Amino acid sequence: MRTRTAAAAALLLACSLTACGSDEAAAPKSTVKASAPEHEVDCSDTSLNQSDWMEHCNTETPAESEAPATDLAFGRPFAWPDGLEVTVVDAKVFSDWDEFEEPDPKAYEFRVRVKLDNKSGQAIDLDQVSVSVDGATNGGTADLTIFSKNSAPLEGRLAKGVSAVKTSDHSLEKRYGKDIVVTVQRSTAVDDALAFPEFTGTIK
Repeated sequence: MRTRTAAAAALLLACSLTACGSDEAAAPKSTVKASAPEHEVDCSDTSLNQSDWMEHCNTETPAESEAPATDLAFGRPFAWPDGLEVTVVDAKVFSDWDEFEEPDPKAYEFRVRVKLDNKSGQAIDLDQVSVSVDGATNGGTADLTIFSKNSAPLEGRLAKGVSAVKTSDHSLEKRYGKDIVVTVQRSTAVDDALAFPEFTGTIK
């Protein structure tokens, strides 16, 4: 009896040392897959997906964002695509009256000075440019008028490479305040949709 027990104990010890009867599989060796070799992309392949085409085939330079057309401060220029550049220089209360002119005591009579710089390759028709003024505090629209002295209206042609300061005269009821928005409008002979830049400032 003792002999069988001793033999069984010896067998159990031997199995534990050699993992006898174990179902545990040996851990697999780690493997590293080689990356796929780089290959040239055929840009003429119509089945090429968009992301690959944009990464390998698109050669266009991203277009610069267009200049903002609103909330431009007086003195800041705005350029149209053809190269004509416009800047609202200032807006000042007019006081150099002609003997036949009389100011309205209930309104701000003021002159807007607009600088135009023709950086395009051709002459610009200034009859296609106009100025409108709105109150920027509690509404109101200024009336367009013309003061006689030192007036330089938007008319005629501006040659390429030439800059000039033109004037636009207005009258705004005092109840609307002195803060204004000056919009420079421009039309063309073709159906191009041009932005109308808006300049904000104060009548001085």
